[in-house]
Amino acid sequence: MKILAMDTSAKVASVSLVSDEKVLSEFNINMNFTHSQTLMPMCEDMLKNCKVTLEDIDYFAVSNGPGSFTGLRIGISAIKGIAYALNKPCVEVSVLDALSVNVKDFDGIICAVMDARRLQVYNALYKASNGSLTKLKDDRAVSIDDLYLDLKDFNEPIILVGDGADLCYESLKPKLLNLRLASVQNRYQRASSVAMAAIEKIKAKKTVSAKELMPYYLRLPQAQRELMNKNKTK
Repeated sequence: MKILAMDTSAKVASVSLVSDEKVLSEFNINMNFTHSQTLMPMCEDMLKNCKVTLEDIDYFAVSNGPGSFTGLRIGISAIKGIAYALNKPCVEVSVLDALSVNVKDFDGIICAVMDARRLQVYNALYKASNGSLTKLKDDRAVSIDDLYLDLKDFNEPIILVGDGADLCYESLKPKLLNLRLASVQNRYQRASSVAMAAIEKIKAKKTVSAKELMPYYLRLPQAQRELMNKNKTK
């Protein structure tokens, strides 16, 4: 079973090819390039180097949110187009679920956090034990202060992972002595983790067609929120 996975939910652009839970290749770019410029060339080079064609792929997986509205649309549009042309199934993966896979060998509480701006983070909590993950809090947008209220009652080690990890660590470390940061190489979005999370959904028969593949934003785009606030003040 071969899976081609993508993540374009934030600054990092990542593509990966996984076969039967073995990572054959992964290509990450953490630069200020637009994903629309880098994504498909990365994918083409990866497949060429692995001597794999798109027709060889059994499933196409992509992180569908939360995250950057533009970034998510780029990754999802790419997967939709390829999968639709080949009539292959797709797998929608929460970015936060994929981030938790980065540190699934940790024993304790995994706190996946993405910077949502305005002192808020996209967050989900997981219990990690012996390589297994149990989701404790579903994906949500939450203030850092409210996140602290959820974390303060845990006595076991807590690890922060995601592009909001540094922000939360700086704010919460003085109050949470059991808090730690994921290592830099495991802290950010990785398409290989999207693929690994997708494997569990494939086993559970939770796939979708290319037509059904959709982004999951968690909150409205900023322009729409500003328009709603403007209308309220009229």
